[in-house]
Amino acid sequence: MLNERHRRRTLTRYLDHYNGHRPHRGLSQLCSSQTEAGPPRPIDLAEHRIHRSAVLDGLINEYQIAS
Repeated sequence: MLNERHRRRTLTRYLDHYNGHRPHRGLSQLCSSQTEAGPPRPIDLAEHRIHRSAVLDGLINEYQIAS
């Protein structure tokens, strides 16, 4: 059963993803945290392992290069 705390936690998590990680069309497909630094340089993904993080129980996935 959903309650106020669950809704707040879910919306906070989604807003963090939306504003910090999701590419925006109006920002040339950059996320808002990249707007000042510019786009990242291209990399060859065949040389790296990729780490997937599930957000909102897998509804959204975020990907990063594994260290």
